[in-house]
Amino acid sequence: MRIESLKIKKYRCLQNIEINNMPAFCVLVGANGTGKSTFFDVFRFLRDALKNNVRQALQVRGGYKEVITRGHENEDIEFEIKFRMKIIDKERLVTYVLKIGQEKNRPVVKREILRYKRGSYGSPFHFLDFQYGQGYAILNEEDFDKPDEELQREEQTLESKDILAIKGLGQFKRFKAASAFRLLIENWYVSDFHITDARGIKDAGYAEHLSKTGDNLPLVAQFLYESYPDIFNTVLEKMKQRVPGVSQIEAKNTEDGRLILRFQDSAFKDPFIARYVSDGTIKMFAYLVLLYDPNPHPLLCVEEPENQLYPSLLSELAEEFAAYTRKEGQVFVTTHSPDFINAVELDNIYWLEKKSGITNIYKASEDEILKGLVKEGDFPGYLWKQGLFGDANP
Repeated sequence: MRIESLKIKKYRCLQNIEINNMPAFCVLVGANGTGKSTFFDVFRFLRDALKNNVRQALQVRGGYKEVITRGHENEDIEFEIKFRMKIIDKERLVTYVLKIGQEKNRPVVKREILRYKRGSYGSPFHFLDFQYGQGYAILNEEDFDKPDEELQREEQTLESKDILAIKGLGQFKRFKAASAFRLLIENWYVSDFHITDARGIKDAGYAEHLSKTGDNLPLVAQFLYESYPDIFNTVLEKMKQRVPGVSQIEAKNTEDGRLILRFQDSAFKDPFIARYVSDGTIKMFAYLVLLYDPNPHPLLCVEEPENQLYPSLLSELAEEFAAYTRKEGQVFVTTHSPDFINAVELDNIYWLEKKSGITNIYKASEDEILKGLVKEGDFPGYLWKQGLFGDANP
């Protein structure tokens, strides 16, 4: 299930952003403050709103007036996401629409829609449609041979007007599209990686997936070693290829019952614990653990992966991200590194510009000059460094 298009209206500096035919691997470049982090925060916001409610998701961001685009305080925040999912053995384009506004100075969900076409022709049918906490969902959405009037509607009233309908209905398998979309959002991974957290000693426990900060890296490494030895060995081989000297990695229990990572250097008899290993070694290992997750996330959002990594590793990391998308995942990356961009196809690159507080986004492959230069053999990263990506100068 991949996102094919995305519309964002009046979310901070993203007053009116639209990306169509979104590639599985999407790289965003732009100067500091142009809105790259805000773009990623849209995914965090939707995940937070699903986990709790819209009001709490807004509160942790300063409230509605801090999130709505400046000068549009009396208007609505809007999102539209189109993604493909398999329904009755056929891939269908599903659209999710969310409109958030205020009522008596309190945030409310003004409109929430989930729709897709039942046949090859006609308009998309609304299988979920809610306004201000009330609406309906279709129970027998897979009965494609029945006329619209025979589809069974179930009327619902939510506990509050700031709760997403997909939060409740998505828990029930009878609402197929709502359940699938809820699962999609819940499994988005928006990285907030911290080297110091990944180095730390961890209390013994259990973890199957890398956390957003990377603080459970030893636990996940132990899980892979014990439950998926083939995958762990693949990660180890990748590390040997990319980090000179690394011959072994293990998660080791300490005497007080905690867990640490130890890295064996072939040139030394005794291994190094994680706190004495380079930042780049830790970060590359964390990325490989994330990318070779046995149950991969449908979407990864990674900010500036080049930090702490040697430039020669960036092209290989870009290829690892691209390979992840070939396994039905989707990856969004922000970067300031020409070396990373050089390893990415022009069709996967977007640049952001900010003027008068408003961000615009442009697809690099739609610029005829860039297309011509790359066709002649120039690399995208060098072209960006030369200032040819609009006003998105490095």
